[in-house]
Amino acid sequence: MSEQLNDEYWMAKALEYAKQAQAINEIPVGAVLVKDSQLIAAGFNRSITDNDPSAHAEMIAIRNGGQALNNYRLVDCTLYVTLEPCSMCAGLLVHSRIKRLVYGATDAKTGSAGSIMNLLQEPKLNHQVDVTAGVMAKQCGDVISAFFKYRREEKKKAKHALRQV
Repeated sequence: MSEQLNDEYWMAKALEYAKQAQAINEIPVGAVLVKDSQLIAAGFNRSITDNDPSAHAEMIAIRNGGQALNNYRLVDCTLYVTLEPCSMCAGLLVHSRIKRLVYGATDAKTGSAGSIMNLLQEPKLNHQVDVTAGVMAKQCGDVISAFFKYRREEKKKAKHALRQV
């Protein structure tokens, strides 16, 4: 299988996890950790549900991956995530020695894999992560955009309902 088809296969899996986040009213971001073409671990956003600002999809997948591999270093692993990682998650990728990141949609507000900064390839750090951006970007971006559109509509309805009282 070509690298592009392989990346799309695993990104589709990450999108399945993003939809699990959406089902519990979390920002729909999903992540899967892969090593030697095998799924090692997965995660989806749970920050609101768990009252934990660190419970991002990447964080959960990497924590689970460390447990599954019985190692805090995730050498030769690839992380697939539907949204470009924030600085917290980018730092985690560096510290866990993830070999490669593949992400879907860019994040113009907090993206730390090239959009507003690039922590993953910072030469002053002791590890750099290979980055492939934009895999299934439209599908990944559409899921997040639809979620925030729905949230804005819900807030608008709630405001309108308050005015009616």
